[in-house]
Amino acid sequence: MTRRRAAFVSDVHLGSKHCHAEELAAFLGTLDVERLYLVGDIVDLWWMSAKRAAWGHGQNHVVEALHRLRAAGTELIYVPGNHDRPIRRFCGLMLPRMSVRRRVIHTTADGRRLLVVHGDDYDSATQFGGFQEELGDWLYERILTGNRIANALRRCLGLRYWSLADFLKRQSGAAERYIARFIEAGLDDVRRRGLDGIVCGHIHRPALFERDGLVYANDGDWVESLTALVEDRDGTLRLLDHRGETLKRLGPKVCWIDERREVPARAAAPEPLHEAA
Repeated sequence: MTRRRAAFVSDVHLGSKHCHAEELAAFLGTLDVERLYLVGDIVDLWWMSAKRAAWGHGQNHVVEALHRLRAAGTELIYVPGNHDRPIRRFCGLMLPRMSVRRRVIHTTADGRRLLVVHGDDYDSATQFGGFQEELGDWLYERILTGNRIANALRRCLGLRYWSLADFLKRQSGAAERYIARFIEAGLDDVRRRGLDGIVCGHIHRPALFERDGLVYANDGDWVESLTALVEDRDGTLRLLDHRGETLKRLGPKVCWIDERREVPARAAAPEPLHEAA
């Protein structure tokens, strides 16, 4: 196992029938990390109250894996989202090696200050509203059901996981425009705050890139993409799949370059958590 400074996981949706809990439990079992940010929609309280809860051995294994990480010294920071919104009533709560925050600023080893927030704050700037949005929600539920059935068949054939849901969404111009608006809203927010980037979830589209000097990192989800974000010891950010393989990489900030090596701007220790304004 590689020792990481931080890991970011969101949109697990424990309690919904679309959660890939066993894959997440296995991934968490491979983590050796100083801090684990749970970036919203970890427990799907909305689904559990509106529909029949789906809770079995896989979900229990996820909870057990989180307990093991905490017992091993990992600090857990829970940033509730829209599907676990009631937990926001506990924002500010501090427990041994665990806290609940509305949003936080994570400082990487190379000094970049990243806003960690679920992302539903940007809904007003991205969603269509009305009948079109209700139709989209209904269609998305059907897509997730198809995604689950397709991958059950792939497992029987010995094939690797493949996101049918992500493939179909990428064919939709409306979905792509929605995601583009979400990205711009997040980057505008951190630009106003004077920060260096954002780590979020919410839209179930993993991404890692730099635009106009700002980092945009979306750690994905565990109903479609099965991805997470991690930070290495030198500040490198990596988007990982559920097997721990690197999908995308964003290297540390460099302050100068000589002929032999690149030197990170600074190797800062994790600074205390601060609530963003």
